[in-house]
Order: sequence, then structure tokens, then C-alpha cells
Amino acid sequence: MVRKLILPSALILSLAAPAALTAAAAAPAVPGALQTVEQRWSGQLSSGLPSSGQLSSGLLASGQRPVEQRSVQAHPAGPRPAGQQARLTLPSPTGPHELGTVSLHLVDTSRPDPWVTTVPHRELMVSVVYPAVQAGRYPLAPQLDPGTAVAFDTFTGNRNYGIPVGTVDWGATLTHAHRGAPADTRGGPLPVVLYSPGGGDPRSWDTTLVEDLASRGYVVVTIDHTYESPAVRFPDDSVRTTVLTDELIQKTIRDGGMQALAQKTIDTRVADTRFVLDRLATPGTFPPDLAKLADLNRIGMFGHSAGGYTAAETMHDDKRIKAGVNMDGPLGTNLDDGGPNLAPVAVDGLDRPFLLMGSQASDHYTFRSWEAFWDNTPGWHRDLHLRGTKHGSYTDAEQLLPQIAQQTGLSADALQAEIGWSSPGPVLTAQQTYLAGFFDRWLKHRDAGLFDRPATSPGSFIP
Repeated sequence: MVRKLILPSALILSLAAPAALTAAAAAPAVPGALQTVEQRWSGQLSSGLPSSGQLSSGLLASGQRPVEQRSVQAHPAGPRPAGQQARLTLPSPTGPHELGTVSLHLVDTSRPDPWVTTVPHRELMVSVVYPAVQAGRYPLAPQLDPGTAVAFDTFTGNRNYGIPVGTVDWGATLTHAHRGAPADTRGGPLPVVLYSPGGGDPRSWDTTLVEDLASRGYVVVTIDHTYESPAVRFPDDSVRTTVLTDELIQKTIRDGGMQALAQKTIDTRVADTRFVLDRLATPGTFPPDLAKLADLNRIGMFGHSAGGYTAAETMHDDKRIKAGVNMDGPLGTNLDDGGPNLAPVAVDGLDRPFLLMGSQASDHYTFRSWEAFWDNTPGWHRDLHLRGTKHGSYTDAEQLLPQIAQQTGLSADALQAEIGWSSPGPVLTAQQTYLAGFFDRWLKHRDAGLFDRPATSPGSFIP
């Protein structure tokens, strides 16, 4: 198994790591060989995908429809008897709105799947989280349904965070969003914000920030990048797992193919995102109440790691995105951040508002790709640094790993290695405050002045 391979702060695809992005140098010829990699800005490359991913049968015909998710019972966090799996609780959203959620199956018939050549069309799953009414009449959705929790346990939990397989009942964690609850249209149309996860992460691995933003009055659309995500469940109950093996990652490194792998991943993610934008604007994609609620003239995007890169590069290529946030992601495909392979967005900059949110190791003085973007961007931009955090702090790991440690004895050193040494409460408050404040300013035109005064601890603005 390859978990932490030392490479100078590169960008490859990230499972949950700071400069991580992935792109396979060549699409696998057969199911069972996708490519995904992730790297830590601290110089550690994670490559943790299931060792033997297999494609499920039963590919769907084109179209899209809401997908029913299985509900599970909630279990409070707390000390567990020896040998019993940890049960986790997500923080409650801070906004005034109840939440609904629906998942959509989207099929891009204009392109074959870039990772598996036997799949004729690119198929995606997205989830929409939104303000709802009468939400209590509908069941809560799980963060991970049983079809994807096993792959998450092996891939993200174990390979990215070193959590022994079977330690956590990942399928038991409930979100705060109610499946199929009616959209609350009483306040008029609301801005739409897209979310792209870190390389190799599922679309649900930032549920805390997604739900908080939606609870404050946003329609948030999260995207799973199929065959890169640990596992994606489709409406026919087929589960398409990531098919990158440790052996393939090692071979790609030996063959010098990591830059090409990273570039392919970003190209695929940008194409995925632009396709999602197209479909959201297509009548019939949203249920009628959501179509009434979503204001597609006010679109933002944010993402973690590879997803932050995706947000920036998609914004560069597509004017429909009015404002964006990169949470600890690289802006180039260099195996070290000082190489020549800067992303077009870093070379050209952006003419619309963009926020960089970095962990302890990341700011526009320490990374060349961020420095280039900073120097070349004529539009509004800020660099918010969260002291004492790690790459994983911008995911649900910030709130869930301490619960795992409490229940299972995960060591303090292991915890600090993944989420740093700042207290999770203030870190989350800063993330929620500045993420919502940014989109409030640029999509709702409600400026609370957060970015014109010193940031609250543990945050600081890097001039």
C-alpha cells in the first residue's frame, strides 16, 4: 500500500490533501483501472483507493431523475465498548432554514467516460441541498449510504486518514437534510453554489460546510466525479467504484506520468462542472419547486483541494460562475509547486471575486501557483489563512476525527497530523463565517465588512 509518498508540495489529485489533483495519464482500457491520486501540500502524496475496484453492472440510460437514498438510524457520539464501531454526529447548521435534499442522475451523451473506455457516456450524480418547508415530515438523509460507505471506509478513511478499516460505522451518520422535502420558495429565488470535493473524495465529504451554507439561504449542488470518487451509487443501485490501484499509482510515478494524470483529472472535472451547469439550466432537471427557488443568474462555486482547483479553473473557463473559493487546492499540475505547469487561471488570473482559503502551510507567499494567481488577478481577491490547520481541516475530518479519537483511542499525534492543532470549534466557525460572508457579499450583495477588517482567530488575511 502507498499512503504517504514524499514529493515536494505537488499537485496531483487529492483524496483529502492540500495540493491535490489527479488526472490519469491514459484512460484505463478496461473496468478496474481508473486513475486518481492525491497529494498533500506538506509534501505527502496519498494514493489510497480501493486496491481492487470493480465496476458494477447495469449502466443507466441517459436522463436524470431524483434518487432515493436509504435512511439510517442516528447514534450519538461517545465512548464505545471495545470492538464496537464508532458512531459520528455532524455539527448542526447555523442558519435559520430547515434543509431538504434531492439527488439527480445526469448523463452527458456528448462524451464517453474519460476513465473507463467501455462506458459510452459520462454519468454523474449530484446532490442538491436547499432551504425547505415541512422538512420534519421527511426522513433525514445519511451522509453515506450503505452502497458507498464501504468504499469510503477503505479509501478515504483508511488510506487518507489512517483510520483502521471497520473502526467507524460510516453508513450510520445522518445529515440534517430531509430527503425530498419541499423547497421553501417564500423568500424568492436564491443563489446557486456548486461544490467539488477533493481528489478521491465523495461529494458528501464536506457536508458540514455545504449544509451550513444552504441553511443560510443558498441552493448548494455537490458533484461526484465518477470513477474518481471512492464510490458513486446510481438510481439502479449499481455502485461505480474508483478503479485506481496502488500498483497503478506506483507505475504512474515510475513512468513519470503524474503531471499528465493531474491534467487529465482537472480537465475531466472542469468538463463535469460545465456539463452540470448546462443541465441545471435545462427545463425539467430540477423538481418544479427547486427550479423556482434556484437563481441561475447568481452562481458561485467552492471546493477543497482538487475541488478548489476545479472551482478556479472552471470559473476561468465559464463566465456563468460569478464568484469562487479555493480551499487549500493547488493551481497547477507541477510535481513541485515551483515548476512551469501553472494552470491557465494562475497565468491569466480572474476578473471576478475569488477567495483563497489556506491551511497552515498554504498562502500566496509559500506556493508559486497561488503567487502567480495573486499577481495576475485584476478582480477582487483575498487570502485567508487558518493557523494551526492541516489540509484535512477543510473537510468533515475537522469535526469527525476528534469524535473517532474519543471513541476509539486514535492517538493525539495521528489527529494532529491530519487536522492540525487548532481547536475544531473556532476553525469551523471561521470557515462557516467567511464562506457565507464571501458569497453573501458577491451573490446576495450583502456586505458585512468581514473582508475589510482583521480576521477572527484562528484566521488572518495574508496581504
